[in-house]
Amino acid sequence: MRKIWSILLLFSLLVTLSGCKAFHTLSESNRKASQGRPYELIIAAAQPLWQGEVGDSLRALMAAPIPYLPQQEPEFDVLRTTPDGFKNIVAEHRNILKVLVDPTLSEAAVGVAYDVTASPQIVLTLQGPTERSLVDYLAAHGDKMVQVLKMAERDRAIAYAKKFGMPGIEQAIKESFGVTMHVPKGYMLAAHANDFVWARYEYPEASQGFVVYAYPYKSDEELTIKALVEARNRFVKRIPGPSDGSYMITSPVFDPEMRTFRLDGRLWVELRGFWDVEGDFMGGPFVSYTTIDTATGYLFTYDCYVYAPKLPPHKRNLLHGLEHLLYTIQFPTTPAVAE
Repeated sequence: MRKIWSILLLFSLLVTLSGCKAFHTLSESNRKASQGRPYELIIAAAQPLWQGEVGDSLRALMAAPIPYLPQQEPEFDVLRTTPDGFKNIVAEHRNILKVLVDPTLSEAAVGVAYDVTASPQIVLTLQGPTERSLVDYLAAHGDKMVQVLKMAERDRAIAYAKKFGMPGIEQAIKESFGVTMHVPKGYMLAAHANDFVWARYEYPEASQGFVVYAYPYKSDEELTIKALVEARNRFVKRIPGPSDGSYMITSPVFDPEMRTFRLDGRLWVELRGFWDVEGDFMGGPFVSYTTIDTATGYLFTYDCYVYAPKLPPHKRNLLHGLEHLLYTIQFPTTPAVAE
């Protein structure tokens, strides 16, 4: 019987094994540059699978709408091919999901490989003895498959930021907050103070930007949605709008969404919502991440935003590009904050 990775083993070891040479099957000398755009996914599946419940389940997972964007955008731009069409440039795509039914298997499972025909590349292979086994598997573990694909995109962005950085902005962040952060080329430093750094990346029809700020931590009440929004408004007021006297604010029309998570043992509070401009007509999505810097006794916030009124619905990649930079932030070694 054919041996394949079980989902539980795959995802418990993914982080430690993703850099292992055993998972990178293409030799360095033979690597081609992978094809496709960020958050684009090739699914190789036979027509009956794609037109049935398996295809419905895959579309529901991989093309699910992302919350808190002005227009509906999917997790991935899904492109489908048949197994016969999976060759040449298609097989060199950056993100690939193969779907197969094999009656010799005892149960459904998924395997992962990196840089099979190109680099950087991730290839997931979902196999099972029946269509029903694949549908049930996707219902139980599909969210983990989505996360693995998103991690691959994130890791590529982080590697790029580390390789092609902006030393001036990184030094400004280090001077103001004592933390290390990698910022990819293209950003310009728009403002720098002891408690505030603003950097932005301007395109002809869009703008990405982030601010980093810090303020004294007094109690856990400052980690509520209301308090975080109030603090955000104090700092982003320093970002001017297009007309005299205008400035950025958190949109009062849409309530932000909050969640907590841990990253490298550190507790973060995420706030996701929309921003407006007081005194003018501008707006877009934002995401902020706040943690307690135990070394200084301050709350530290990384807040990122996107403005792209002429590019609907293409804000997903711009915002994800900013979100990825959170994972480059490193604090001096301090005890983790207890929950």
